[in-house]
Amino acid sequence: MNDGRKRENIQIGDEVEIVQKHHQRSGELTNGFVKRILTKSGFHPHGIKVMLDTGEVGRVKEIIPEDF
Repeated sequence: MNDGRKRENIQIGDEVEIVQKHHQRSGELTNGFVKRILTKSGFHPHGIKVMLDTGEVGRVKEIIPEDF
């Protein structure tokens, strides 16, 4: 599993699962593709914050591996 807490693991266009701020208690995940990486630091303990192509913002919980 790719670690969503390390910025180096996340690329623009990657398919990821994020948890949005208002879903942090429930842990509900939102699936989408990375449009922008918002966290500047190389590591964040709760996940790198990204914006999806839908405009939704949240912290990466899982990076979906590409199927070859």
